[in-house]
Amino acid sequence: MRRPALPPLLAMLLALGALAPARARQGDAPDTPAATVVTNGVASGAQAVGASAALAAEMPAPAPESAPAEGMRALSDEQAAQEEKLYLEALRSLSEGRPDEATSKLSSLLEKNALHAGAWLDLAISHCELGNKVEAERLFDQIEQRFHPSASILELIAHYRASGCKGQRSYRRSMSFKLGAGYDSNVNQGSSSSTVLLGSVNKLETYTLGPDSLPRADHFKVLSGDFNQPIGSGGMLLIAQLRALRYNEVSSQDSESGLLALERPWSGGGWTGRATAAYGLVRLGGELYQRQAQVLLRAVPPLDLGESLGWSLSAGYSSAIYPTRRYYDARTLDLGTSLAMRSKLSTVVLSAGALADAGKAARPGGDRKGWYGGINLVTLLGEKAIAEVGVSRQSWRGAQIYSKDFIETRRAQDTSQLRASLLFPVGTHSALQLELRRTFNRENIPLFQYDSRWFQFSWRTDNW
Repeated sequence: MRRPALPPLLAMLLALGALAPARARQGDAPDTPAATVVTNGVASGAQAVGASAALAAEMPAPAPESAPAEGMRALSDEQAAQEEKLYLEALRSLSEGRPDEATSKLSSLLEKNALHAGAWLDLAISHCELGNKVEAERLFDQIEQRFHPSASILELIAHYRASGCKGQRSYRRSMSFKLGAGYDSNVNQGSSSSTVLLGSVNKLETYTLGPDSLPRADHFKVLSGDFNQPIGSGGMLLIAQLRALRYNEVSSQDSESGLLALERPWSGGGWTGRATAAYGLVRLGGELYQRQAQVLLRAVPPLDLGESLGWSLSAGYSSAIYPTRRYYDARTLDLGTSLAMRSKLSTVVLSAGALADAGKAARPGGDRKGWYGGINLVTLLGEKAIAEVGVSRQSWRGAQIYSKDFIETRRAQDTSQLRASLLFPVGTHSALQLELRRTFNRENIPLFQYDSRWFQFSWRTDNW
């Protein structure tokens, strides 16, 4: 008996847990690829590729009298390997939202081997998704005449014909929203110690910190939204994210943030990946606090690790400008890698990377170098609930003493975080989520040490 399909939201979240690249080192905005959807019964994106490739395998060879003479000769192993490579590249282009590129590769393949049934079917689907109705119909007719397809393939062709071939895309516009409330035990990242030693090495004095420098706890409300819009047929995606956070009492920590990004898939030399350019703004306490620009390149090496493993590399560069605290401006280079291990019900992602942060000459502590690492598990609990747990660590080391005659030591910062989440889908598009977070910030400068406990309960709706 065939197992019932997972609800769309459930399947999408598991896919995100397995495939999302490393999150940004600052903030909690995840990558948001557009969800795979089915429109009018026609599978799109990777679903269409998988369906067409699998169904194409059912196609019998054409009758001998219909086969051209040159197609009857046996292919050498080298020729067969080249054709298979070209076919896989075409399928990858189609699954990543580049039907125009897939069309070119499939046409080249059919020039080499006119009997490749899978290429015929995928070429027809590519033309249909590009809106080339006349050419798609011609190819569908050829498939029916030359290959005598099975009933399942005829049904797939009928679905695409019924769609009208109006230029479907592998991605569609999507929106998601999240409304939540929670509690933070240390809203302002207040120091764990009420007294600190400050001054030069030869003259240290004890100071008692005021209330604003000690931990302040508060309840909060948060509203966020994400919007993804495909651009053209090349797989480019416009991403917009907005977030507003309000505390009940500590209004100086109220914040709003917005981000715009362009993301595009790429491939070359067997490698695949995505390139992203983003620009964001953050307001804190009613004033502009930060402007940030970032470019990020993700790459998947051409290695066959099987279906249960996925390995990727990443390189990012970001610039952060603080209008009211210009001496904190930073330029950060991030080189990372991640390994995903997938089973039927769970995904484990291991990530690690190196960091280099160049600041202005007047910035306390000067330049910094660091590293990060983490492990994240996403798993199904029962038939619906999704659990996620994660542990991460980030370390920074300053190049110079933090401040002459005030804090005469090089700053060493180690931040560890424990995370847990439980999500319950409600209907097709919505879910309830409980999130917990525990942060330990350990430093050799007691003034900056802090701990925090954070939890949030939220309702989210996805894939609109």
